[in-house]
Amino acid sequence: MKTIIFYIVLASFSLATQLSQAQTDSTAVETKKEYLQEQREKIIQEEKDKLRAKIERINERLDEGEITKEKAEMLKKEAAELHALNIENRVAILENEYEFNARNEEDKGGFIGMGDNKVLTFQVNAERNRKYDKRTTSDIVLAAGFNNATAEGQSLNDSDFKIGGSRFFEIGWAWKTRVFDNSNWVRLKYGFSFQFNGLKPTDNRYFVNNDDMIALEKFDYDLDKSKFRMDNLVVPIHFEFGPSERRETEKTLRFSTEDKFKIGLGGYAGFGIGERQKLKYSVDGDKQKDKLKADYNRNDLVYGLSAYMGWGGAALYAKYDLNPVFKDQPTDLHNFSIGLRFDVD
Repeated sequence: MKTIIFYIVLASFSLATQLSQAQTDSTAVETKKEYLQEQREKIIQEEKDKLRAKIERINERLDEGEITKEKAEMLKKEAAELHALNIENRVAILENEYEFNARNEEDKGGFIGMGDNKVLTFQVNAERNRKYDKRTTSDIVLAAGFNNATAEGQSLNDSDFKIGGSRFFEIGWAWKTRVFDNSNWVRLKYGFSFQFNGLKPTDNRYFVNNDDMIALEKFDYDLDKSKFRMDNLVVPIHFEFGPSERRETEKTLRFSTEDKFKIGLGGYAGFGIGERQKLKYSVDGDKQKDKLKADYNRNDLVYGLSAYMGWGGAALYAKYDLNPVFKDQPTDLHNFSIGLRFDVD
């Protein structure tokens, strides 16, 4: 009994599906007929209006004596034949265009009619017409330049570190997301970066930790190199502003900032992942190299402000640590960097 009921339900469902499909096909046919008839009537009316305008001009010329009655009748006859042929040709083009597009759109689920050189869509496959909009892109970020550190009220000229010798390097990965749906003027740029900030003390000095008090002291020998490096892992976030070029195809939508001006304003936050001091010097003609990985009472939390301004993939770049380099010191020392930034798409 269950088997019989199953087949009855299956047959009923199949019949309902066929009837529904037949109704849909019938509706499509009726829609096609209505559309073609509407376009035919429109073509006929347009050609009649053009013929009427020509006949009026011919009559005006006849009334003004420019042409004879016989000439006027001949011109009217030619105009009538011309527009009758126009109607015939335009209707044929309409039907041929319609059949061509309907045949080629059949596999894509579209029902299309042609008229007045425009495509009118009655049923549109949404998946086919949807444009793939890549709103978020990513790239490698590289930056390098000069690094230094100053205390409050101290100028760069009074810095305890070499201006040319102290450098920084940054490498990271960034994502860029368009903020608005239809405009790429504002973008949110975010990611992660490794920062390597180097400081080279002046006057043959190096960093010394005296009971968590960090100070620069003279070294016992002539230093060929004295460098203190701080490594950070941070999460930078910038709002990027600037024009872009909209590039749209049938299947894709992209906004390109290639060769466009841009400016980025934001900041970063993270933590220090290491610090070390490298000393090179000579003792009785023997070259010595010390790599000191002692505790320098450095702040574990790193945060600051950063900005860049440039053209295309290159920009001037600056960053400033709001956190002091060392903890609990009489004078707070803040690190800052200026250089070039490259966003490698």
